[in-house]
Amino acid sequence: MQTLYPNLILDALKNVRYPGNGKNIVELEMVEDDIRIDGNQVSFSIIFDKPTDPFIKSLIKASETALTTYISPEIDVKGRITAKFRHEAPVKADNPLPGVKNIIGVSSGKGGVGKSTVASNLAVALARLGYKVGLLDADIFGPSIPKMFGVEDEPIYMENVNGQDCIIPVERHGVKLLSIGFLVDRNSPVLWRGAMASRALNQLITQVSWGELDYFLIDMPPGTSDIHLTLVQTLAITGAVIVSTPQQVALADARKGISMFTDPKVNVPVLGIVENMAWFTPAPHPDERYYIFGRDGAKELANELGINLLAQIPMVGSICTGGDQGEPIALADSITGEAFMRLADSVVDAVDARNTSMPPTQKVETHK
Repeated sequence: MQTLYPNLILDALKNVRYPGNGKNIVELEMVEDDIRIDGNQVSFSIIFDKPTDPFIKSLIKASETALTTYISPEIDVKGRITAKFRHEAPVKADNPLPGVKNIIGVSSGKGGVGKSTVASNLAVALARLGYKVGLLDADIFGPSIPKMFGVEDEPIYMENVNGQDCIIPVERHGVKLLSIGFLVDRNSPVLWRGAMASRALNQLITQVSWGELDYFLIDMPPGTSDIHLTLVQTLAITGAVIVSTPQQVALADARKGISMFTDPKVNVPVLGIVENMAWFTPAPHPDERYYIFGRDGAKELANELGINLLAQIPMVGSICTGGDQGEPIALADSITGEAFMRLADSVVDAVDARNTSMPPTQKVETHK
């Protein structure tokens, strides 16, 4: 066999053309200046733009064939050509929210129990306690957080973070907020299939500049759905807060929600249950209680299942008014405002106890 030298190798490789543009890989400067020759063994690298280039294997095979065809079949090159890349694929972070200490899902078995009201006021109450708080409205098909915080018309801006364009959350009452409601026409329904909704939710989590947070609250849609599965597959949720009224119909669905989180395949700790609309109290008569939806139903369920009763939130007209006007009742020094402050204290204690006694939650693994 003739003596091998780098230019001989390059001449042979000029016969290898990149599909699509007709130019050879030498002309395209795809052959790295690292040709090594040891007897009849030849090794070198081919540079591709990205690891996703569809022609990597075929060009390496074509290069092997070019050397054995145009120089000598005795050349030992198979398995000695390395692919390199000008632009490495971005590394997908195992933890998409590295600056977040605790992730709390606020969930309910059914709609109409005031879950979003509880999530909003809990976020505000935690912020009033001095914590850094974020709130994600994950109810893709019925976003209400923008209305409850009075930020429906707030513009959304982007910033570049480590080479990626990220959404900047809206800030209100000390809470960082984001909702699909900021990005769609609020007067039109969101007509998306489950997969599209899940992708949108994933973007609201991973392509956002959330920064450093002590508590990241997620207002989940009611029931159990693709959205819940997306959340537990994307995030290691610290714990779940279940919201229910005392009514037996609501409690039956709350039971299903608790079962979803405690299922061994999901394994998200339940921090406790919030009994919302526990009783009606007229504002002029704060000592009066009227049990419109039943009495102590969530309290009894908590005792039965051995979980915390985090709070009993009374129903007063100011809760509705505050939500409609974008001023969560947790901002006020009132009976209900104080109830939400006590809820925040209970959640902090429950999270601390959970983190002390249990290992970190693991994301649910996807199986393809």
